[in-house]
Amino acid sequence: MKHLPSLKNLFYLVNLHQEKNFNRAAKICYVSQSTLSSGIQNLEEQLGHQLIERDHKSFIFTAIGEEVVLRSRKLLTDVDDLVELVKHQGEPMTGEIRLGCIPTIAPFLLSRVVQHCKNVYPDLTLLLKEDTTDRLVDALGKGELDLLLLALPVDTSGYHSMKVGIDPFKMVVHQGLTNVLSEPVNYKDLPDESIFLLQAEHCITGHAVSACQLGESSKINPFAATSLHTLVQMVDCKLGTTFLPQMAIDAGILNDTGLVTIDPLGDTPYRDIGLVWRQTSSRIVTFRTLGLEVQKLLQQLE
Repeated sequence: MKHLPSLKNLFYLVNLHQEKNFNRAAKICYVSQSTLSSGIQNLEEQLGHQLIERDHKSFIFTAIGEEVVLRSRKLLTDVDDLVELVKHQGEPMTGEIRLGCIPTIAPFLLSRVVQHCKNVYPDLTLLLKEDTTDRLVDALGKGELDLLLLALPVDTSGYHSMKVGIDPFKMVVHQGLTNVLSEPVNYKDLPDESIFLLQAEHCITGHAVSACQLGESSKINPFAATSLHTLVQMVDCKLGTTFLPQMAIDAGILNDTGLVTIDPLGDTPYRDIGLVWRQTSSRIVTFRTLGLEVQKLLQQLE
């Protein structure tokens, strides 16, 4: 059998690529800088190719080095999945799940999910990360996360997904302005720049624009909020209107404000809520079981 490169050295290489710094990468790997450097040099000797171009102050990855990092990342992820498969054989609802969630879901649902799992599956631990959809999907692909809780649709090519519920949108406005709005509300009658939305990297903006049929960009205010709570503050100052998911409203985001909800025009717009995981993951039973539990929690909010 060929003398194969060690997983440890591949791990060193991937972390160096991520950190772009030998000292930081060594700390993440819990080894000395010299140990990490020696491991990568040993890897280059085994493969017979230079992976990193070095000088006394800096380094860059060669083209083949970049390819080795890409494949090593997938290989290390597959090894992790293999270990998890064996460890939890016959006991799917045990161990750790690194769960990523977007900011427009996390504050309103995650605490319920975590508490429910503690009660029902005490041997299962959820390690949480909140970030935008694009960053979470990237982390999932790199093996840094195991499972995502997202608003669908998103591009999940190469991943498995499971729809666990729907989350309707409501139009939100200050109660002092309701007398100047027609019923039902016609978006074309709203003043220009009177609709406030989140920054573009938050997928809920695209979902709201699509679901609520906000075709006229002139109606959307150029100010882009970073959170749903900021949107609430802007609208509470009677500066305009916005669209919020029912999940956030049920969680009390409008408490202590002068805001009221209005059903949007036409059929009730909504976003799908779903779980996403890698196709190569061995914990399908775990993820689907957790998905059914999240589904129950969402049904309780309806």
